[in-house]
Amino acid sequence: MSAPVISIIILAVMFLIATLLPVNMGALAFVGAFLLGAVFLGMETSAILANFPGGLFLTLVGVTYLFAIAQGNGTIDLLVRGAVRLVGGRVALIPWVMFVITAAITSVGALSPAAVAIVAPIALGFANKHKISPLLMGMMVIHGAQAGGFSPIAVYGVIVNSLIATTGLAASPTAVFLSSFLFNTMIAVVLFIVLGGRKLVSARVENLVEQAAEVRLKVSVGTRLGAGASGSGGNVDIKGFGADTSGMRDQVKPAAHIPSTRAELIPQYITVAGIIALAVIALGFSIDVGFVSITIAVILALVSPKAQKNAVNMISWSTVLLICGMLTFVGVLEEAGTIEFVSNGVAALGMPLLAALLICYIGAVVSAFASSTAILAALIPLAVPFLATGEIGAIGVICALAVAATIVDVSPFSTNGALVLANAPDSVDKDRFYKQILAYSGVVVVAGPLIAWAILVLPGWL
Repeated sequence: MSAPVISIIILAVMFLIATLLPVNMGALAFVGAFLLGAVFLGMETSAILANFPGGLFLTLVGVTYLFAIAQGNGTIDLLVRGAVRLVGGRVALIPWVMFVITAAITSVGALSPAAVAIVAPIALGFANKHKISPLLMGMMVIHGAQAGGFSPIAVYGVIVNSLIATTGLAASPTAVFLSSFLFNTMIAVVLFIVLGGRKLVSARVENLVEQAAEVRLKVSVGTRLGAGASGSGGNVDIKGFGADTSGMRDQVKPAAHIPSTRAELIPQYITVAGIIALAVIALGFSIDVGFVSITIAVILALVSPKAQKNAVNMISWSTVLLICGMLTFVGVLEEAGTIEFVSNGVAALGMPLLAALLICYIGAVVSAFASSTAILAALIPLAVPFLATGEIGAIGVICALAVAATIVDVSPFSTNGALVLANAPDSVDKDRFYKQILAYSGVVVVAGPLIAWAILVLPGWL
């Protein structure tokens, strides 16, 4: 049996184990890299470790550390309250406020599940009070998180752009970001129209800021994640469906203290300034995002020592392990010739457009049950040799794959979908809500990759 075939078998077993059991796929990937490299390829351990993505490790730690401090010192609560105040008494704008808030949170470096876990309880509480469809509100939160997820300083964006930067292919971080943002915004518009948003236009409500405080996070995610995916109200092991929730109990805490005096607001204002500085320095001057974000995070830690006490524990270590393990394994796959082997197989189809559509569907179907981050880390390198032939626009395919692999996170078997389901108010029929989310995610899995391919790949304009 050839090395490429063995490596594909190992990869398939890794995905199967990570889907069926609550085991971090990054840990499995390190084991797979060792077995494939040392046992089957005869590589030295130093050669295997040379594939460890040190720069990406620093970036992931830096941006999630910065976000953890922003969450701990109340900055996120400040932004939510400010955004809610802006809509006045217009109920129809509340879903869009939640969309924009989650997009903003993920665009500056927060993980998508962390943003959803913070905003979903607030959003669904509003939906319950003002007769807004919980499906509309929950999906607006998830699509908002995905809309901002591919900014050049966001986790998804950093991963995709880092992978492309090592390939020699034409890259466009702006195109990847705008593709995801516009695609998710388009879906949000359709959802708003179909799920009763137009009926809310004439509705008004007073004292929105005070009501926002009433529905803020009252319990940690550790006590809410198991709320009734089966409709019975009992505990559900979301990990069993392949959602990577490991570490989420540390990442997402109960809502921070709301500052009441101007002096207490100083750390929040400094944090907002720090986030703006990150965007300006990293994007405007092309300085490494990892070093800039961790520098700003340390400055904020010095400003608010008490607020950042648990910030290191809230770093998304499970995602850091996942990405670093997967990319180390992908490096060993290159040594085994697997990437060239698979790419040649795709190219052998003789129809580049069909091959691109197939890749998008693979990413969507697998990501609906497993980690979107892991799928992106695995599929983009596999597609590179095929794209390098120049027969089809590389940027368009990468954008379509990024969209297809992440919009399916609405699935109740993924972390984001499970968080929305778990945070539904008690007045919502959990069994019916679960079936609604499942039906909607089925539509997204079937139609999403095709539409992304038709818009981003088929015309050949990217």
